Amino acid sequence: MTRTADETPLALTRRARRTVRELGVLHPDAHCELDFTTPLELAVATILSAQCTDKRVNEVTPALFARYRTAADYAQADRLELEEMVRTTGFFRNKAASLQALGAALVERHGGQVPGRLEDLVQLPGIGRKTANVVLGDAFGVPGITVDTHFGRLARRFGWTSQEDPVKVEHEVGALLPKKDWTLASHRLIFHGRRVCHARKPACGACAIAPLCPSYGLGPTDPEVAGKLLKTPADVATTP
Repeated sequence: MTRTADETPLALTRRARRTVRELGVLHPDAHCELDFTTPLELAVATILSAQCTDKRVNEVTPALFARYRTAADYAQADRLELEEMVRTTGFFRNKAASLQALGAALVERHGGQVPGRLEDLVQLPGIGRKTANVVLGDAFGVPGITVDTHFGRLARRFGWTSQEDPVKVEHEVGALLPKKDWTLASHRLIFHGRRVCHARKPACGACAIAPLCPSYGLGPTDPEVAGKLLKTPADVATTP
């Protein structure tokens, strides 16, 4: 794990937990931004969200969910029709193939139901560890850390980890935070990464948690300049 020069492991843990609390004040509405009503719908939406905005996925899924209501529906889908329905999410052929394979695997191995265990989820087509943790946390209420590009970037900038591998990031951050907070912490970091702590130019001078961040200064520190970098929900909807 990465700490500031004079920071003990205990101090790092305390800072990490305080940062998550402060992010909760800053982003009280942090949540999964994919629309869904069932574990299957969330699994499908998360697969479609790869290299695509949540807004675009949410535009596609109402018709998709109405057409394909069960795992068997996806398994038996006409491939060309399915591809057309998810075309605007990008990589539509691969995504359609993953959805069809997922449906077939759920029917064959789990009676058509999405399992609620990580070890079962990661064995399914199209479901990696990140997607599995999204499904567990938001559909089943099982704490999970979702290491997407935003989460990994912020965890490193906060000095919580120096790891690049998502699984190692997940384990190191998980050791700092109470398990019950894992899912919400994931949403808060992702919200902050999309709106404030951008990859190329973080809005350091307009960041409410700057005093807790050892990477302060990577972006402009002038409040007026930094303020112009902040993204609104409408801005966020245009980028993955």
